[in-house]
Amino acid sequence: MSDARPITQAVARRFMRRATGLDAPFTGVGDALQHLGYVQIDPINVCGRMQDLILRNRVAAYREEGLMHFLHGRDETLNADQRTAFEHHLPGSNILVAMPLEAWPHLQGEMRKRRKDDGAWSGKLTAAEKKLASRILAQMKEQGALSSQEIDDGGKRSVHVWGSSATLAKATLQKLFFHGRVLIAQRQGNRRYYDLPERVIPAATLSAPAAKTEETQRWLALNKLRQRRLCTLTTKEHRLLEDKVLPVTPGDARIPRLFILKADEAMLETSESESKPLLLAPLDPLLYDRKVTEAVWAYHYRWEVYTPPQKRVRGYYALPLLSGIEIVGHVDTKADRAKAKLGIVSKQVCRGHSATAAVRELAQFLGLN
Repeated sequence: MSDARPITQAVARRFMRRATGLDAPFTGVGDALQHLGYVQIDPINVCGRMQDLILRNRVAAYREEGLMHFLHGRDETLNADQRTAFEHHLPGSNILVAMPLEAWPHLQGEMRKRRKDDGAWSGKLTAAEKKLASRILAQMKEQGALSSQEIDDGGKRSVHVWGSSATLAKATLQKLFFHGRVLIAQRQGNRRYYDLPERVIPAATLSAPAAKTEETQRWLALNKLRQRRLCTLTTKEHRLLEDKVLPVTPGDARIPRLFILKADEAMLETSESESKPLLLAPLDPLLYDRKVTEAVWAYHYRWEVYTPPQKRVRGYYALPLLSGIEIVGHVDTKADRAKAKLGIVSKQVCRGHSATAAVRELAQFLGLN
């Protein structure tokens, strides 16, 4: 560990605030996306969607659906040449994210692999799906973007993820998306509209050669670090990024060695600044790595949206409360859009701290009382 730079836990916390974009807002969504590498997308909307909760604390004057407007346009769908980012899954995962165009070559290997896999959700097309896919692609070519509701599949069902059932049209579109044969061109709420890649991605991006396997592995490791800014690396990830990373040892944390980007080193010297309490997204980059959250922030957190109610500790959609360089509790909030009210299901905040201002700010962001 002698090659690692020693830092204190307090320095590590201040660094993470600054490096993940919480202290100095980005001027726009594009800047935030370039800095973080990607932004995770999730359809659940209890008190705002995941992507909006992540970006509202990082982008100046951010509004709900800001990421979707940036990706696809606000009133009219952007054409391919106007786009600078798109939606897709990180290779090797089912995590849907928004990412810059330069990610496209790194997705090609995974797309080719999925076309041959047996996965019911993202693998090769069944005979029925293959037949419908030909009709879908022809219909798209003629009519433009389509949702699954606009495709006649004869009312047939298809085995889908986790053994549940979906329409044949939805399952086929989902696989075509995983295979890179269609892309998300627009959204209306949670409804996706797909179109041919050449209508969504600029021609220059589509024609770029696919990245080699090791290039994609390096890109994935780099994106992990860009997203979290302070994290653990496997031996392989460290080897791939050795020229770009600096090891640090937070002496009073339980993880002996973490890594930052060399380009971020100057941010280790930043002094503590005044900051208002913030409610963080459940999958916020600051606390996404559970081991680092527990070791550096001394905070045990799990997103419990898929946890059975009787086993939940904090609540269905509890938002951690960040105050200065401490995570001091959580608030489980729920939006009642019909009554224009943000309710508090439960909360637990350390003595001497208050969540009131942070809850009011969230309510204002959502346009609620």
